[in-house]
Amino acid sequence: MSARTLRLILGDQLSLRHSWFQHRHADVVYLMMEVRQETDYVLHHAQKILAIFAAMRQFAAELEATGHRVHYLRIGDADNTQSLTANLEAALARFGASECEYQMPDEWRLEQQLAAWRPPGVRVRMVGSEHFYTAPDEAAGIFAGRQRWLMEHFYRTLRVRHQVLMEADGQPVGGKWNYDHDNRKPWKGDPPEPPDRRPCHDRGALWEEITAAGVQSFGNPQAGALRWPASRAEALQQLAHFIARALPHFGDFQDAMSSRARRLFHSQLSFALNVKLLDPREVVQAAQAAWEAGQAPVAAVEGFIRQILGWREYVRGVYWARMPAYAEHNVLRHALPLPRWFWTGQTGMRCLAQAIGDSLEEAHAHHIQRLMVIGNFALLAGLDPQAVHRWYLGVYIDAFEWVELPNTLGMSQFADGGLLATKPYVSSAAYIDRMSDYCQGCRYDKKRKTGHGACPFNALYWDFFARHQDQLGDNPRIGMVYPQLRKMDPEALAALRQQAALWREKLDDL
Repeated sequence: MSARTLRLILGDQLSLRHSWFQHRHADVVYLMMEVRQETDYVLHHAQKILAIFAAMRQFAAELEATGHRVHYLRIGDADNTQSLTANLEAALARFGASECEYQMPDEWRLEQQLAAWRPPGVRVRMVGSEHFYTAPDEAAGIFAGRQRWLMEHFYRTLRVRHQVLMEADGQPVGGKWNYDHDNRKPWKGDPPEPPDRRPCHDRGALWEEITAAGVQSFGNPQAGALRWPASRAEALQQLAHFIARALPHFGDFQDAMSSRARRLFHSQLSFALNVKLLDPREVVQAAQAAWEAGQAPVAAVEGFIRQILGWREYVRGVYWARMPAYAEHNVLRHALPLPRWFWTGQTGMRCLAQAIGDSLEEAHAHHIQRLMVIGNFALLAGLDPQAVHRWYLGVYIDAFEWVELPNTLGMSQFADGGLLATKPYVSSAAYIDRMSDYCQGCRYDKKRKTGHGACPFNALYWDFFARHQDQLGDNPRIGMVYPQLRKMDPEALAALRQQAALWREKLDDL
């Protein structure tokens, strides 16, 4: 059958609430495709490929079940060119369509590819994804005339605009905008981690299709027991379970880490949000409703909402305002390659073995593991921030460039020189020990700075600030580091720097 309009749906545009789907049109065909272009532009975790493809297939089936026309290309189909635009052109010819519509992509490379694609005789039109609170260029307007793009200003602006956790008199509930200082408790085992109620899917057949097509990946596919939602219904169940069982304790322990509990009280909703099975408004509303009903304290609810209404929207605004140059930032000129244990998790540093091991096993690690363990080490050691970026983009199930790139280059690696983060987020072993049990049983001594068995984080910490004194010495957010560095005995500092140089020379063997 012919069709007048072809509508493209990308793998992270799985929103049944989009206005496209509110009415059925006999002359509209929805095109979805699994393509090597998207699996191969960076090496991805196996679970990420599996979960996205599974969710895409479920979404296509739900569209067809409600009367929409869908043309779906699987990864191994003989007529799949493995190219986004080549498949579009083939589908236009197949259906004789004279119009092509697509939702605005979230990633710069896809937006540029589709903006440049203009097949002869076809009217091409882009529409919004209808997902985010803000337009792509809105952050730039909010920060107009400001030298620093501080997330707190952006977050408060959106809180007021959307009346989230606000009193009638225009003040924030509880009298505070931010409860971050209250949300830094280590977890000792009580209360217990809630049970994992995510769905468990056998994706063995899909995994065979993916590998037969030649797609390369890394990490544990867990194809026989994949625990990521493939439908909006499953995502809503996961949201409800989080609100009831984990949100009440999320605030207290949102920065905690434990070898006994991978999930702790984190929602793990970011995958469902980023492929648009869930809308951020309904997630924020569910959290606020829990506070209003007395089911969760304001500190926990505010901390969770800040991640979505604040940070998620903010980094997207930075991304669209600063691309494509943002992707090349490396103001500290770090260039060391990733140690081989980034791909295996086999390192004697227990904190990194745990955080990277979780990432490889689950395609997930929570934000403190990403920032203050893996990212902390990468920054202290001087790893190439673009290589770190590609690893983060590939390994995490929720990593799409619009959200991952600013988080990695800006927040984690300080590669943008402080546009996004006001200081480098680094620490010695003391912070990791305070917020986790990782140092227990580690072959490296958390208290030692130099010599055999000393924790690499300690010498690397002081060496980092010594190496970058010209760029960081005047930063008021760094506090007492440089006064302490200037008071340090020259021989002691030389020993620390020599130890750090040794660690940086033998990264593969740590």
